[in-house]
Amino acid sequence: MSDPFKSLHDAMNQFAAERDWDQFHSPKNLAMALTVEAAELQECFQWLTEAQAKDLDEQQLAAVRDEIADVQLYLIRLAGKLEVDIEAACWAKMKKNADKYPADLVKGSAKKYTHYQD
Repeated sequence: MSDPFKSLHDAMNQFAAERDWDQFHSPKNLAMALTVEAAELQECFQWLTEAQAKDLDEQQLAAVRDEIADVQLYLIRLAGKLEVDIEAACWAKMKKNADKYPADLVKGSAKKYTHYQD
């Protein structure tokens, strides 16, 4: 695992071990928990207008920070279980996205890449 996440990965492993939670942290369960946390992040923005979502008060922003952290921590734990280097995977995906969405073809458009294929 790359340096940006190694210390968090180690801390997550210790946290789970101290609580005997490793037995529950299968890749399937972690992926499911991740979706729950992502939904909780969405809930922070539910019913807000676009303008309100960009101008959160401190209490709202604190809730968003907590949910972002929960999502990231579950991703780190899942990646550790599957021996996925998050940083390397992200760089590889950025390359794939650049190939799928050439800037000269997609600039200013929200269309899916399949609409740009020959």
